[in-house]
Amino acid sequence: MAAPRPSLDSVTTINPDGSRPFLYPADAKGRFALARKVSALLLIAVYLSLPWIQVGGFPAVFLDVAHRRFHLFGWTFAAQDLWLTFFLITGLGFSLFFLTAVLGRVWCGWACPQTVFLDHVYRRIERWIEGDAVRRRALAAAPLSGEKVFKKGLKHALYVAVSLVITHLFLAYFISAPELWTIMHESPAAHWSAFAFVFVAAGILYFNFAWFREQLCIVICPYGRLQSALIDDHSLVIGYDAKRGEPRGKLHLSPAGLPAEASAKAGDCVACNRCVQVCPTGIDIRQGLQLECIGCTACIDACDEVMTRVHRPKGLIRYDSQAAFTGGRTRWLRPRTVLYGVLLLVGMTVAGWALSTIKPAATGITRMVGAPYFVDPAHVRNQFLVRVVNKRAVTTEFIATVDSPVPVILNGFTTPVAIASLGEEVRPLILQVPRAAYAGPFRFTLTVTDPAGTFSISREVEFLGPEARLLREESPAP
Repeated sequence: MAAPRPSLDSVTTINPDGSRPFLYPADAKGRFALARKVSALLLIAVYLSLPWIQVGGFPAVFLDVAHRRFHLFGWTFAAQDLWLTFFLITGLGFSLFFLTAVLGRVWCGWACPQTVFLDHVYRRIERWIEGDAVRRRALAAAPLSGEKVFKKGLKHALYVAVSLVITHLFLAYFISAPELWTIMHESPAAHWSAFAFVFVAAGILYFNFAWFREQLCIVICPYGRLQSALIDDHSLVIGYDAKRGEPRGKLHLSPAGLPAEASAKAGDCVACNRCVQVCPTGIDIRQGLQLECIGCTACIDACDEVMTRVHRPKGLIRYDSQAAFTGGRTRWLRPRTVLYGVLLLVGMTVAGWALSTIKPAATGITRMVGAPYFVDPAHVRNQFLVRVVNKRAVTTEFIATVDSPVPVILNGFTTPVAIASLGEEVRPLILQVPRAAYAGPFRFTLTVTDPAGTFSISREVEFLGPEARLLREESPAP
């Protein structure tokens, strides 16, 4: 089974008849491979540990959708705080734009979950069981045998097991690790939705990492196509130094047994195609930057290894800008990096301000159903419902006060109310204004605070009533 030949005319992993050839990338070794392995292991360790690490009495990341509470590294957000996700999404977007403009697809090659789990978990299992790329390709082309059934069966069984572990841990982010452990020991019928989610999600992961693989980056993820709009000639990318490498020449040995070029005019590239063999998306980086390139650096390590063996300088394939590859200088400060950097800085500033407005409680006030106001012989009355949500990890008391430009009589919510952690209370609040003091509709401020005065939340509300003139006309004669 021959490996597909890279071409700029079509995606390497799509055959002329529209079918998909399966890739068997070789393993690359070198400084970048080691650095990526270390960073991937750290990222996986973070993913595995976050549901178990307690911060402020809750997991470091706990998205408690059922109770509409979201805990992030000691911060607690209620459903009312979901507007902050705007800053999270735009912040991630501007960060990705800025990083891409400066460092190319460093996210894809080093931190994207698709790359991290595929290269450092699933492909490691595949190489451990089936061997190197040559053995894997030979096994795939071999007729059915006991050895093939055993190796393929073991590999896919481990794929399923790993997919189930990942999805179980993903579920822990939403129901907490202790709750996950509890429902795992109970009947699936008692938690059928969680059971269905885990197995459906595990099935999707298995399909993706066992077969779909690089197709997700090429077909589904739009980032490869966006990179052409985000980078320019001064962005740091992985590229091939054609000025140094061309024309390519096959390597020959001198009489002394040392490497020697086939021709004095040959470049440093010895046409070994090692960079193609290790590419996880099947491209030839020597054909230029392509949308399939995820910036994994495997071709850099592979080429450096060959250059060392043939006693030539490393860096024929390297991190550099297109400007540098053509003999120019890389400019780090340019319009797009300044623009993306300013937008990122502004976004971070506004997000910081938004986070500073988050309180350990949330409150809302709504008018009771019925008439907007009531008039009796002595008072004008408005009736409200005050809802208070305690986002703290402990039971907290709350007090309501009213700041009004006219004298008011306060009823309902006049004593401290104790609310359990993550609990909420709805209390009536009735405001009465003596008819003699009433001069028409006005606005007042409701403030909810704790007895210690560590925080306060204020809401401005309108007190409704008839016009003062009409109220005087309706007043009974003395």
